[in-house]
Amino acid sequence: MEFYRGRLHHLSYFLHILLSNVVPIGLIIATGFVMGRKYTIHAASLSKLVFNLFMPIFMFVLLLKVSISWELVLKVALFSLLFAVVSAVLAEVVIRIRRYDAPMRGAMRNTILFYNSGNYMIPLNQLVFAGNPVTLAVQVIVSVIQNLLPGTYGIYNANAHKGEFNFAIKTIILYPGIYAVLAAVVIRLTQFTIPEPLYLPLEYMSGATIALALITLGVQLSSLNLNIRYHDVLISATLRLLAGPMIGYGLVKLMGFYGDIASALVLSCAAPTSLICALIALEYDNEAYFSAHAVLFSTVASMLTVTFTIFALA
Repeated sequence: MEFYRGRLHHLSYFLHILLSNVVPIGLIIATGFVMGRKYTIHAASLSKLVFNLFMPIFMFVLLLKVSISWELVLKVALFSLLFAVVSAVLAEVVIRIRRYDAPMRGAMRNTILFYNSGNYMIPLNQLVFAGNPVTLAVQVIVSVIQNLLPGTYGIYNANAHKGEFNFAIKTIILYPGIYAVLAAVVIRLTQFTIPEPLYLPLEYMSGATIALALITLGVQLSSLNLNIRYHDVLISATLRLLAGPMIGYGLVKLMGFYGDIASALVLSCAAPTSLICALIALEYDNEAYFSAHAVLFSTVASMLTVTFTIFALA
C-alpha cells in the first residue's frame, strides 16, 4: 500500500507542476499564436518593444526587490557565469562536430546558453521551496544574469558572423538592460528611494513583461512552417534540459553550495530555452525559425525533464 501511495503522491506532484507552471505558460503562448493567425501582427516590432523596454525594466525592478547579502549575490553570479562558460564549451564541441554554418553556430549557442530563468523558474521555485525567500532571491539573481547575458553575448553571437564587429559591439553598448542593472545597483548602494509616481509605472510595466514576451513568442510561432530541423532542435533541447542540470550539480559541489540554495541552483539549470533567444534571432534576422522551434520544443519537453530533476533533488 505504501508503494501505491508513493506513486499516487508522485503523480499528484507531477500534475501540480504541470497545471501550475507549464499549462499557464502554454496558454499565454497559444493566445499569441491565435492572435497572430487571426490578425496581421508585426512580430519584429513586438520583439523590439520587449527586448529594449520591458526586459530592462523587469531586471531593474527585480534587482530593487531582492533581499540578499552581497556575498551571496557575488557567489551566485559567479556560479551563473561559470555555468555559462562550461555550457559554451559543450556547445562549441557539438557545433564543431556538426559543422554548422556561421548563422547556425550563433543560434545554437544561444539556445543552449540562455534559459527561461524568470517566468518559468521563479514560480516553480516558489512552489518547490514553499516560498523560501532565500531560494527565491537566488533564483532572482540567476534571472537577472540570464536576462543580461543575452543582451550582451547573445547579441554578439547573432551578429558576429556578419563580419560587422563594430556594429555588434555598438549594439551591446546601446542595450538598455546594461544600464538598468547598473542603475539598480547604484540605487541599492546609495539606498535612494524612488518617488512613488516614478516607481509605480515601472512596477506595472515589469508585471506585464512576462505575458507580453510569451505573447510575442506565440505570434512568432504562428508564422512558422512545419519544416523543422528535428535533429538540431533535439540536440539543443538535450544539452539544455539534460546536460544543464548535470553541469549545475557539478558546479554546486565544486563551489561549496549546500542545502536548499544548492538545490535551487541545480533546478535553475534545468530550465527550458529562453524565449529571449527567439526574440534575438527575430530582431537580428539570425535563424529565427530554428530558435523559435527550439524554444517551443524545450518548453514542452521540460514538463518531463524538470519534474524528473525535482524528484532527483528530493
